[in-house]
Amino acid sequence: MNFNQIIDRVIDVSKEAGQFIRHERKNFDADRVEYKGLNDLVSYVDKNAEQKIVKGLELILPEAGFITEEKTTTKVGERYNWVIDPLDGTTNFIHGLPTFSVSIALQEFDTTVLGVVYEVNQDECFYAHKESPAYLNGTEIKVSSKPKIADSLIATGFPYYDFTYQERYIKLFTELMRNCHGLRRIGSAAVDLAYTACGRFEAFYEYNLNPWDIAAGIVIVQQAGGEVVNFDGGAEVFHKRELLATNHLITTEMLDYIARYFKQ
Repeated sequence: MNFNQIIDRVIDVSKEAGQFIRHERKNFDADRVEYKGLNDLVSYVDKNAEQKIVKGLELILPEAGFITEEKTTTKVGERYNWVIDPLDGTTNFIHGLPTFSVSIALQEFDTTVLGVVYEVNQDECFYAHKESPAYLNGTEIKVSSKPKIADSLIATGFPYYDFTYQERYIKLFTELMRNCHGLRRIGSAAVDLAYTACGRFEAFYEYNLNPWDIAAGIVIVQQAGGEVVNFDGGAEVFHKRELLATNHLITTEMLDYIARYFKQ
């Protein structure tokens, strides 16, 4: 498979979806927002964007199936499956906060081999595949070279419906706050990962994430020289639903903090 040819077409699909999302934001009808669960919002924009993405990707790889957030298709592929979040940062979008993205990944069997994250408002497209460096709008990117948490800017996400570990999470947050340059909560895990890949963040951690939130971003971080592990330091992040992405230099230090305040 020629990943270079495929990724160019996936970028086009992501930007077309982004253009639709940007247009809809101008005249967005908040009365059409729905709830999938506690604080779990979805709009007609998410669903329509996903349908557009699915149609575009079917032309690129007809045999592939789909793993999608909004379940607009049930097609399953034997070898290849696209993993799609049509609008990562829906709550930001609904409230008019200009940070949200389109996230598209391709999995071959159980391995994610390609990822595209398009941040709609900044018109920034991050992408990589398993045989390439990572790029931002055509320019190669690398993770940060900061070697210590003390010199780092760290991103996280807050739980919005599963509050099982809330106390521990706040303790970890408080301790990191005292020992780094700052903590940020942007509201789009795909963007957090992309920003880690290009060195804006030294690390990003969060739990209770879904595959469509992180699949594309993981590939981009890894191909930019970063590291992605679960809270135990292992490679499995999808089933465990917990993720730590770093510039690889502060992984051990971050895991020590997580073990101290989260793994109790």
